[in-house]
Formats: sequence, C-alpha cells, structure tokens
Amino acid sequence: MPGSGRTSSVKASESNGEVTVVREPPRTARGARTRAALVTAARTVFERDGYLNARLTDITAEANCSTGSFYTYFTNKEEIFAAVLEEAQEEMLHPHVREVAGDDEDPIALIEASNRAYLDAYRRQAKLMKLLEQVATIDDSVRDFRRRRSAAFAKRNARSIRDLQARGLADPDLDPEITARALSGMVGRLANAVYVLGDPIDHEELVQTLTRLWANALRLEIPAAAAKPKRRPAKKTAA
Repeated sequence: MPGSGRTSSVKASESNGEVTVVREPPRTARGARTRAALVTAARTVFERDGYLNARLTDITAEANCSTGSFYTYFTNKEEIFAAVLEEAQEEMLHPHVREVAGDDEDPIALIEASNRAYLDAYRRQAKLMKLLEQVATIDDSVRDFRRRRSAAFAKRNARSIRDLQARGLADPDLDPEITARALSGMVGRLANAVYVLGDPIDHEELVQTLTRLWANALRLEIPAAAAKPKRRPAKKTAA
C-alpha cells in the first residue's frame, strides 16, 4: 500500500550488476529509524541464535518495538533476513573502491585496495557470511540472492578487466566474464575458508598473495619492489 512503509517486494532484483531488495521506503524519519532498528536487531539475533532458531519476538524485543511495528515494515523472518543481507551487500561492494582501475591510477595498487576492502568487510561480516552459506542450502530465495550477489561482484570486475584490456595493460586474449568469475570466486572462497572456517592465514599475507595472483592472471606488469608478497616476521617461540 502506498505510504504504509510496508515492503513492496522481497525478491532480489539486479540493476547494473548490483543486487537490491525492491521495497517501498518509510515515508517518515521516525519510520526510517524504526525500520533501521529492526534490521540492526535482526542481524544481532540471527548472528546470536542462528537463522532457524531466530524468532520474530526476539527481534522486536531487541529493537524495543512492538510486533505490530514489525509487520508495518516486513512480512516475515525471510523478508527481514533479506534486508539484513542487502545492508551487508552494500558494504561488501565497497562503493569507494568500485573499480579496480582508473585512467590515472596504478592498476595493481587499486586491485590491492579492492581486495583489502573486500576482505576487511568479509572479516567484519564473518558471522553473517556463515549464515548466508547455511541458509542458501535450505531457502531458494536466499540461494538466488547468493547467486545474484556473486554475479554482481563478477560483473563489476569484468568491467574493470575490459578497461585494463582496452588500455593495453591486461592479456587481451582473456574472456573478461570468465576471468572475473574465476578470480572473484578465488577471493570469495579463500575469505570463507579463513574468516568463517578458521584457516590460519595472516590477513595481510592473504591480501598481498591474492593481489599478486590477480596481477599474474591478467599478466599485468608487476613492479620489482612488489614482486614478492609481503610477509610478516615469524613469531619467536619461547626457549
């Protein structure tokens, strides 16, 4: 209903390679604050209790609002989970590092900045990313969101690879779409292994190694000073 603040659709839509949840925003500042509080509370409850055990009453209690207020903005648990994922999606697409290369920028430095921003965000969002992987196996809409999310990263990176090829910097024989999917998948799966599954890889070494793998895959010229990934000194053991 127009003006009610209720979500108009819970389905993910794709525009310019980005994933969004189509909804009708609250008309008032108070409504916007209430909705934001519910999304924040939902994330807390989902991360604390898990998706299956999370209850709407726990979410409204955490947000300090009534059950009636919840239904003004969301229809069910699935819908507010989609809103939580959407918010996380915006951070992980790191809008300040949208492209890995620009006309006047060092492409390897910007690949590093992009990888670092993504991995920093993944580390902060590790609990939610774990939930996303789990819920995607039991919920078709979340599985579709996950697929669209992956496509959004791949499409963004494919645009950047085409730009590098047009500038004569990247291997012109590479298919940008397939290359982007392969490299994005590499970064995403390693992030999951380290920050969700707990593989013991140092954060800085991960950033540097993934950046070098990106550069090598695209056949970018790596400056001599950056030819080897930076390593942290080994920790000394007590005698």
